[in-house]
Amino acid sequence: MTTPLDIYSVIGFVGTACIIGAYAYLTVSEKPDPYILHGTNLTGAALLTISLIVHTNWPSLVLEGFWAAIAIFGLVKALRSRIPNTETKSGTKNEIKKT
Repeated sequence: MTTPLDIYSVIGFVGTACIIGAYAYLTVSEKPDPYILHGTNLTGAALLTISLIVHTNWPSLVLEGFWAAIAIFGLVKALRSRIPNTETKSGTKNEIKKT
């Protein structure tokens, strides 16, 4: 018995491709860009979530929630690492030199 693919299944397959692509990128890259890695994972999780809302599979839906949360954490961590730290461990302020 074959079931034709609806738009939500296609969206789910695109999400799957995003997550597999992000994993492959992480594996083959010497120094992966965290924005590409976590952004692609977040996109994949979001697309799979759309598919899973229509074609409900609760364990997979929970997995995508955690996958998205970890991706958001990774993006926030990457964004924070770009902001210059103006305090040392002793709590004294460092001056940021403007050029």
